[in-house]
Amino acid sequence: MSPDVHIAGPVAPSANELSTWAPLALDAVALDADGHLGGWQQRNADVSLPHCIDNLESSGALGNLRHVAGRGDQPFTGMWFADSDVYKTLEAAAWTGGAGALQAFVDDTTELLGVAQGSDGYLNSWYQLDHAADRWRDLRWGHELYCAGHLIQAAVAADRTGANGKLIEVATRFADLLVERFGPGGQAGICGHPEIETALVELYRQTGRPSYLDLAARMIDLRGHRMLDRKNQASDIADRGYGLQYFQDHEPVRTATAATGHAVRQLYLEAGVVDVAVETGDAELLAASERIWDDLFATKTYLTGAHGSRHRDEAIGDAYELPSDRAYAETCAAIASFHWNWRLLLATGRPRYADEMERVLYNAIAVSTAVDGRHFFYSNPLQLRAGHDGSDDDAPSQRLSWYRCACCPPNLARLLASLSGYVATSDPSGVQLHLYTPATVRTGTAQLRVRTAYPWDGRVEISVEGTPAEWTLALRVPSWCTGFRATVDGDPVTAIVDDGYLRLRRTWPATCTVVLELAMPARLVAPHPRVDAVRGSVALARGPLVYCVEQADLGDVAIDDVRLDPGVAPTAVSREDLLDVPVAITARATVVADQSQAPLYGEWPAATPSVEQREVTAIPYYRWANREPGAMRVWLPLADT
Repeated sequence: MSPDVHIAGPVAPSANELSTWAPLALDAVALDADGHLGGWQQRNADVSLPHCIDNLESSGALGNLRHVAGRGDQPFTGMWFADSDVYKTLEAAAWTGGAGALQAFVDDTTELLGVAQGSDGYLNSWYQLDHAADRWRDLRWGHELYCAGHLIQAAVAADRTGANGKLIEVATRFADLLVERFGPGGQAGICGHPEIETALVELYRQTGRPSYLDLAARMIDLRGHRMLDRKNQASDIADRGYGLQYFQDHEPVRTATAATGHAVRQLYLEAGVVDVAVETGDAELLAASERIWDDLFATKTYLTGAHGSRHRDEAIGDAYELPSDRAYAETCAAIASFHWNWRLLLATGRPRYADEMERVLYNAIAVSTAVDGRHFFYSNPLQLRAGHDGSDDDAPSQRLSWYRCACCPPNLARLLASLSGYVATSDPSGVQLHLYTPATVRTGTAQLRVRTAYPWDGRVEISVEGTPAEWTLALRVPSWCTGFRATVDGDPVTAIVDDGYLRLRRTWPATCTVVLELAMPARLVAPHPRVDAVRGSVALARGPLVYCVEQADLGDVAIDDVRLDPGVAPTAVSREDLLDVPVAITARATVVADQSQAPLYGEWPAATPSVEQREVTAIPYYRWANREPGAMRVWLPLADT
């Protein structure tokens, strides 16, 4: 079933044997601003995106490019890859549709980039201003290809939406230079920070030029052959001594079995791997990416869907190495996970990928942004200790308005701006709904009007209107859901869930109403027994949301003295007065006597402290740190039973 619309979204795979589902066009899905996801998208357009543009000015990122263009003399300011912040924000503005100040930003920045671009197509302000002799000499750390990738993705967005037709010319000039430099017969090189691969594939999809796909495939197959070994680099401009695992250059992509190294790099690489596999029909390559997924999500993923347990190198740890308080869980890694899972979902149709998209979106991605839309987390721990030293920008006690390494806010902006492109898909049999939110979904023969209070309520009502025809409406039943019921025009549906989806095939009348009701009780979640950091603890969850207990809701009781009582089931309660959260969870807990003065180490068995029983309130994890600074826990120790 093909939608009668035309704006392709961020991922537009070709139809072949490795494409199970096709994403609906960006303008086929309109999110309601009064819904959970639609409201978030609207806040992004109204608040977060303008905030990003303002900070491109104050951080000097735009000033760097103006200097290159001869329109200023500001010394280079910020990180050497600051251009990427400009490109991600530009992409976000393009996906938003461009209007008023946003359109002016798109047009002005596109014109600026055209002037700043070198005659050979090269564009990177760090190297153009002060480091011309070092171009392409430090692929480990230089980020030249990474920045080029984000420029290309911004250009694809601007071209697809019609926001600006000239940016694609800037991007293709640079891409042609990359093909000349790194294509067959040229330098055998890969980027220390993967991202260019998926960008080149999307540029191929937009322009039809095979050389871009060929270069992406070449880079995928070169990785793992020690291309980034220090002895292969003519310069050690910013070398930090990390090993090749950090860059995923220690083992070829086709034979690698474990997710490792810098989390964002690993996940961006996998998105590119899937893109190349789909466009080249390479089933072996797709299987290699699914093999990495199996390792990562079986043993190295946080309950929130986040990745990265090590601060030192922003890296994925060992199997079951998932400390709550030291979780790095970078926002960009969560966004990369969303991108990768979307591509795997399109390629395979397997529901586990949609489940992970939902989990990471509602938790690890959502937690990054404050209620005001102007403050952000870079890392997203699952525990904040009382008295935490929040002086480190990587792990503050509260969200910050911007970061010196500002990769996350504009990355969030570009995802939210294009969020409607990830809601639904189609295939010859019909339409599949993956993310539930109030929206209008247009297809080739029908319009679906989705009404729901999801994720607070499991009831999803879908009004189907259109030309009578036979097709299948597939509704995802999340893996967390243990019971559901469905009706069509009030009549119960007896269909069973087939591979994660309730598939309703029938000749649909001109008007019809489908109701899916997903059971959504509050529940306790237990960790794998090998996750040492949270052994003997449980977490609270409801629907797709992970909950946490925050010191702000405990009064004079220290959060570290709270033990959850597993014998009393947690309860969902309405709380319209709490951080714009309709549903909180209450749970029975044991509070032990103040342990702050106990010796750090003592004889076993220790004296049994006095206890009292009380009820504690848990809020959705994504809403923590919107009040005064204070401790927080996702995983709560169990009381002795």
